[in-house]
Amino acid sequence: MAFNFDTPTNRLDTDSLRWDTFDHQKVLPLWVADMDFQSPPCVIEALTKRVQDGVYGYTHAPLELNRLIAKYLLEHYHWQIDPDWIVILPSVVSGLYTAVQQLTQQDEKVLLPNPIYHHFKLACTSANRQFEQMQLQLENERWVLPNDSLANLVTHKTKLALLCNPQNPGSTVFTELELRAFGDFCIEHDLWICSDEIHAGLVLDEYKSHIPIASLSKEISLRTVTLMSFNKTFNFPGTGLAWAVAENPKLRTAMQFSLNETIAPPSLFAYTASLATLKDGEPWRQELIQYLRVNRDLIKNTIADIDKLSIGKMEASYLAWIDCSHLNYQNPHQLLLEAGLATSPGSQFGLANFIRLNFGTQRARLNQALEIIRKTCY
Repeated sequence: MAFNFDTPTNRLDTDSLRWDTFDHQKVLPLWVADMDFQSPPCVIEALTKRVQDGVYGYTHAPLELNRLIAKYLLEHYHWQIDPDWIVILPSVVSGLYTAVQQLTQQDEKVLLPNPIYHHFKLACTSANRQFEQMQLQLENERWVLPNDSLANLVTHKTKLALLCNPQNPGSTVFTELELRAFGDFCIEHDLWICSDEIHAGLVLDEYKSHIPIASLSKEISLRTVTLMSFNKTFNFPGTGLAWAVAENPKLRTAMQFSLNETIAPPSLFAYTASLATLKDGEPWRQELIQYLRVNRDLIKNTIADIDKLSIGKMEASYLAWIDCSHLNYQNPHQLLLEAGLATSPGSQFGLANFIRLNFGTQRARLNQALEIIRKTCY
């Protein structure tokens, strides 16, 4: 392999949220979703050159950025869009909050999956919007939408449905059939769709490909805002950016609300990093996927040997969603923390008997984490 993901990295004294929250001498922190790998060499080189320029003035988005994003989406997901459909954002999270605020009124409701990345719920509560939860079901080891019962959640006040694909924390890569069923449901009930697809570049299942829901039909596209970013895939969330794709001009206008006013634009370094990955990041991404697949299999095999734990298929990303229900321990996150391993508590995502483990790390660290799990959970 051209890139060595086993190379140790030292994240101490770097103001790392993940590594500074706990005493590193007592706790291995595998919780917040950033990886322990250096970003691709093309990103490091581009940022180094920009730093060495020595001038960091006000900047605008590079003129080629939208065109290159559109080209990337066509090449990787067979999704043909107009570059003018793209709105550059500082982050996917800010896009979620904007979508909920701007696509619903105070007395209207939102549909969102459960379990789900916690900012989905926070986006609703911060905007004082009521929400109904679509309880994902574990079928054939995959967390899928309860399509047969979705209609029971909708009232005349329901205006927006949130989707996460690939799913966080469950890692499901939704199939075309599953996405079409959800898209048709939203058409039938006249719902806007906001789809968080930040993990699109991290599909691990060798037989699956990411499908943007907006790529399925013009009718679905015209009611969908798709949120995407390279921040997770290429591991620069501290200096990254995101974008929204919206064919519908009304939705594009909504996603630009407060941009450059109360919502700051991305930094010049964010533009630099994103352009570098668009042009030269693919070889690194391909090798990252191979490395993460081995880590995934290591986790799967370890959990299979522990009767009190279980895990579904890990189809995408570097986040393992581990079921600890049979531990008969009220707070499995705390149990493992006391044993020396920090995970994300399942309660943060809506299921308290689970933990989420970040396996975007060197294999030596992952083996250390799995040994803690073995000793604690047998």
